[in-house]
Amino acid sequence: MRATLLMIGLGAFVTTLDNTIVAAGAPSLARELGLDLPTLQWVSIGYMLPFAGLLPVAGTLVDRWGQAATLRAGLLAFGAGAAVGGFATTAWLVIAARILQGTAAAFLVPALLSLLRTNLDARSRAVGATVWTACLAAALALGPTLGGMLSEYLGWGWVFFVNLPFVAAMLLLVRKVALADRDPAAGRPAVLSMLVVTTAMVLTTAAVVELSVVLGAAGTAFAIWFVLRERRARVRLVPKALTGTRVFTGALTVQLLWGLGVSGVFFFTPLLHQESLGLGPILAGLPLVVVAVAVVAATPLVPWAVPRWGPHRTVAAGLTTVAAGLLALAAVNHLPEIPPRIPGLVLIGAGSALTTPLTSYALEIVAERHAGTASGLLTASRELSSALGVALIGAVLSVVRAARLDDGAAAALADGYTAGLLTAAALQLAGALLALRLLNPRTSSRSDKRGAPFLTSR
Repeated sequence: MRATLLMIGLGAFVTTLDNTIVAAGAPSLARELGLDLPTLQWVSIGYMLPFAGLLPVAGTLVDRWGQAATLRAGLLAFGAGAAVGGFATTAWLVIAARILQGTAAAFLVPALLSLLRTNLDARSRAVGATVWTACLAAALALGPTLGGMLSEYLGWGWVFFVNLPFVAAMLLLVRKVALADRDPAAGRPAVLSMLVVTTAMVLTTAAVVELSVVLGAAGTAFAIWFVLRERRARVRLVPKALTGTRVFTGALTVQLLWGLGVSGVFFFTPLLHQESLGLGPILAGLPLVVVAVAVVAATPLVPWAVPRWGPHRTVAAGLTTVAAGLLALAAVNHLPEIPPRIPGLVLIGAGSALTTPLTSYALEIVAERHAGTASGLLTASRELSSALGVALIGAVLSVVRAARLDDGAAAALADGYTAGLLTAAALQLAGALLALRLLNPRTSSRSDKRGAPFLTSR
């Protein structure tokens, strides 16, 4: 049991750390490699898009290939990506390394979570889930500071190299914990549908980054192809029972809006702090720790809030609080100091914690046989929203900065960041309104109601 819990904890920590730590090291990377803003965005997006695109089929492939083979291959690929990224001297090599890491993470996450089912009994699974969540929170909290420290004292390459000790430790544990054999009878994955929808995501994201109508049209065409194919396909990527569930599709939509706003702001905050406020990498990333701490501190409020307010009002309150935090940041962004920004960062973290019923309520409402697929789609939606958020807020920032360059580079960047904050706040408020409508148990369709405990809420 201990080896399994250690494996799960290390995996949760390193796959989450790889996102937060790179965000903190991105400004140093951009300066040394001479990257412009659109190229820098792909360093983050390159990890998120393959992660999001492959997750819906990864669980089935884990069953077909077996835990040991999947974990070994995933860890070796993840480690190879970390090594290549750390030694990279060109932008395309860094982005290629991130794509490799994102691809590996898409298989590592379901393989690690499958250990909860195969290695632990019912009581121990609760402990395993707690370990997973705690390590995610730790990675969110430590990533910005660790990324800043490594970038400042050892160089940006170490935000990649730091993954290698975790990978080595997990490879040593594979033989002890990977017990489930491959299952040739496991369901056949919808590979073509996965490729089509991933292409649509890449083209759409590229269209936002590059502000390209042609790429946008191509992405839309692939998205339409995916929808038409899903309607006719014998093996669907998304089961019909899920697309017909209002609460589930509503949770995906609201989560997308949350990620569109928060993830982009999270990625560009260290850049603003370094380029506009003149802070070093450590101090530039440190304020993001406030967000992670606020998430952890506010999470215990969720079990208290849901029975009293219902999941729809809890999520709406969380998104409104996030919007208030973003507006508070925008109001003080002209001040060249960190302390006035702290209250806004606290509100963003606390509000984000209150959005956790998006996942729990959506999983409660679906049939048990679709729980694994639903979990994968929710995780994929979160990664996709993060990629699109970096692209969207980056596009807003770039357009406004270009229009204000006469005021000076630092001031133009600050103005672009303020516009990004306002855009993100609008997305949170739109999400809050949708949450009140789409997640309301009383207005959900009868097919959604499967005796979920949340339905007793007021």
